[in-house]
Amino acid sequence: MTSAIDTMLDDTALELAGPDPAQILHRVFGHPGFRGRQEEIIRHVVAGGSGLVLMPTGGGKSLCYQVPALCREGLGVVVSPLIALMEDQVAAMRQQGIAAAALHSDLDEEAAREVRRALAQGEVKLLYVSPERLTLEGTLSRLQERRIALFAVDEAHCVSQWGHHFRPEYRGLSVLAERFPGTPRLALTATADPRTVADILRQLSLGDSPVFRGGFDRPNILIGAAPREQERAQLRAFVRAASDNSGAGIVYCGTRKKTEQTAEWLRADGLDALCFHAGMDAKAKRAAHRRFARGDAVVMAATIAFGMGIDRPDVRWVAHTDLPRSPESWYQEIGRSGRDGAPARALLLYGAGDIAFARHRIEGSPAPAEQKRIERSRLEAMVSIAEAASCRRRILLRCFGEDGPENCGACDVCLAPPRLFDGTVAAQKLLSAVLRTRLPSGGHFGLGHVLDVLCGRLTAKVAQFGHDRLSTFGIGKDLSDPAWRGVARQLVARGALDVAVENHGELVPTEAARPILRGEAKVMLREEALSAPAAKRGGGRGERAPAAARGAEPAMAGDPLFDALRAWRKREAEEQGVAPFVIFHNSVLEAIAERRPADAEDLAMIPGVGRSKLERYADGVLKVVRGHAG
Repeated sequence: MTSAIDTMLDDTALELAGPDPAQILHRVFGHPGFRGRQEEIIRHVVAGGSGLVLMPTGGGKSLCYQVPALCREGLGVVVSPLIALMEDQVAAMRQQGIAAAALHSDLDEEAAREVRRALAQGEVKLLYVSPERLTLEGTLSRLQERRIALFAVDEAHCVSQWGHHFRPEYRGLSVLAERFPGTPRLALTATADPRTVADILRQLSLGDSPVFRGGFDRPNILIGAAPREQERAQLRAFVRAASDNSGAGIVYCGTRKKTEQTAEWLRADGLDALCFHAGMDAKAKRAAHRRFARGDAVVMAATIAFGMGIDRPDVRWVAHTDLPRSPESWYQEIGRSGRDGAPARALLLYGAGDIAFARHRIEGSPAPAEQKRIERSRLEAMVSIAEAASCRRRILLRCFGEDGPENCGACDVCLAPPRLFDGTVAAQKLLSAVLRTRLPSGGHFGLGHVLDVLCGRLTAKVAQFGHDRLSTFGIGKDLSDPAWRGVARQLVARGALDVAVENHGELVPTEAARPILRGEAKVMLREEALSAPAAKRGGGRGERAPAAARGAEPAMAGDPLFDALRAWRKREAEEQGVAPFVIFHNSVLEAIAERRPADAEDLAMIPGVGRSKLERYADGVLKVVRGHAG
């Protein structure tokens, strides 16, 4: 926390003690009305009810506990897993005139003491606290001395062992039901499959409390996937199409080393790129996160250690250079883009080795058999999304118990439907070559050698093992190497081939190969996989995306008044040491530039301009507007 509790809950909330939630929404937050199921959830909590909220990132989950906390008497307590997120949210609440504070392990003793003093004096309305700090006996005892308006458990999937970011310290939150039995408890998450939902309800003792499903779909994100063939070229083309080399983006990499290498070559390409992973020292991580959070147009190359709880609304794109472990992980990560509702893009690059490695990792783990079974099913769901020949979004939403339209119009498959053909013969040729090149010892060769045999290339290695005398030598000359790699990848995806990652990528046929070789199973392949480079496929296209899929820059970028308002906001943010979007989102500045308010009364009519921000910024905003009159 940057200072003592210097922002008391202003008279907005005090005079509205016990008000209607719609009044709080309008007067404090500046919004004209609720969205989706917000009002239903908020009124349920205001009346003293508990529950679980499933709502996509950017759907307005925070208001579901912020508004009830202001409507109910007492202190609102928000459990959050990340210090950076807590600090961003505290800063945002103070901008609204709400006395907010955070309690976590990064506070020095003096700052922590000041928070405790302010709590004891009733000077805090919203307290953000880490789960490990909340469950300390001292913290619980102090809270029991106060009237508590509600407990909100953000990123609630962290409480479940089936969740994609399980955090053991979240398990201790079961104590809330025991120590505060009459206090509303609201769990919130953007990504949870049915098993995770059931576990959250059980772990937090929510029992028969309602589950509010706001839908998981994020139609503003154009999603795409492509086989990883020429990674750097594919990523360059995607970034160019998604952002015109401007705007913020995230590249998720599978290893720490790869994040560093990716950031390095992106910088060499002229992009302002940073890296972030758990192995960096704390100071370097904080500096990287601070640069990203303050609104700079940077590219963050990171492991999954970066991102949960990102509060930045204007991330324009997210790319993955390795296959995520599950649809939940992938959707959580791509959901960090386009939180402002403006168009955003996501690209997944993957390879057969990713699939094989993930399968081997699961089988080699010490997890119980049931957990392995679930992890396998999640991986196969992720593979199905990556190799989809029908709407990717529909397959993804089914993982969360939802069913979308057959054509979403916002994924690469729907925008450019792949043509399928009967690839059984090609599959049989490849499987036969793998089997016939097997060594007497039982060992196998990698794909490169198998392709030399298929394409009839008499290399020294082919001659050494006499593979030029095999019946499969040269039978694959009709297809290019990239085409054969596509066949191999799709056979790995359907489980007919395995890749022995521990033995230099040897290809190993599985039982699922038998019916294919016998002609008992048909293999349908995507036609473009056999005829076009991967970089030209939907998710990794180098050509310009449809206008609706772009949007790295705000809609009014280039408008003199809008640009002047952004410059004013940047100066204000730098003076206060906060991110620009904490002051006003781009959408608010766009509305101001479009409507050109003449006075404070006009400015108050713009969504997102609540009472506190009107008092703080009306003079500055109106001065900018008047300076661009006519």
